[in-house]
Amino acid sequence: MEQIANLHIEKLPEGVYLATSEDIPGLVAQGRTIQETLEIARDVGKKLLEAKAERDTPPDLPPVGDSFDYPLVIGS
Repeated sequence: MEQIANLHIEKLPEGVYLATSEDIPGLVAQGRTIQETLEIARDVGKKLLEAKAERDTPPDLPPVGDSFDYPLVIGS
């Protein structure tokens, strides 16, 4: 099952990208490129959702400059 989580991505002064999500607590990913950051965020998000599903019901995720929001699709 696929879910959509909104990511907030920003470029840090060090030149790397940081992704966080209010939709998936604990999701933090950092990469050298936006693509790398998205790949890491997808893997982290998938693992967090799998761990949460083992404990209880899956979360209700809402629909979809230097920082922007990006909808991340996480497959299981």
